[in-house]
Amino acid sequence: MHVISVKDIRKGFGDLQVLKGISFDVDKGEVLSIIGPSGSGKSTLLRCITQLERIDGGAVEICGDTLATTDDDGTVVYSDKATLRKIRLQVGLVFQNFNLFPHFSVMRNIMEAQVHVLGSPKEDARRVAVELLRKMGLEDKADAYPCQLSGGQQQRVSIARALALKPEVLCFDEPTSALDPELTGEILKVIKELAAEKMTMVVVTHEMAFARDISDRVIFMDDGIIAESGTPDEVFGHPKNERTKKFLARFE
Repeated sequence: MHVISVKDIRKGFGDLQVLKGISFDVDKGEVLSIIGPSGSGKSTLLRCITQLERIDGGAVEICGDTLATTDDDGTVVYSDKATLRKIRLQVGLVFQNFNLFPHFSVMRNIMEAQVHVLGSPKEDARRVAVELLRKMGLEDKADAYPCQLSGGQQQRVSIARALALKPEVLCFDEPTSALDPELTGEILKVIKELAAEKMTMVVVTHEMAFARDISDRVIFMDDGIIAESGTPDEVFGHPKNERTKKFLARFE
């Protein structure tokens, strides 16, 4: 089953065309990594999937529900509010800069959306939060505030908060880019564990070794298009596109 289906989506900002006809599918339990140079459209693509940006053309389906489609006359039509809300709950997003509520404790950061978005009773929300903090190795940080945590700990709280809503797919936008190198490993370890549990994930990353190790498929984006896609061995071991070869040569 396609958890995400993207067909010919386009997105521009003024005269700048950022996405120039992107198409791909993500199946349940699959890990898709998206790599490419800065400015290639990777983050914009994630923002379109997670409803933070509206597409200018094409179609997006999430878990069988239509997020947006394009009429014969070229008009983009988004689904009704109820469908968009349903879709929003199925797709979690972990930002590169954590986006935690600074005035909430770690526990409340994880509980808040469960209570106010899912309508979960507070005790149920707390139980889920405790389980996720244990999973992230942060049991002792429940009462701490974001400013009292390292960057790696804050990012693990962000992942726990996203998982608390029980999404069908989890998207990561450069999850380690705001971290010191020594903290990067702890986040990559968490994502690897989620992959082992068959969590469906779309990961925008600049960590090439990690992408090669964790992914079922890899997409290389360049200048708003998918220049190459395939298995990690195909893209990293035997790239066909000259632009892919040149990009990957910098990481050897």
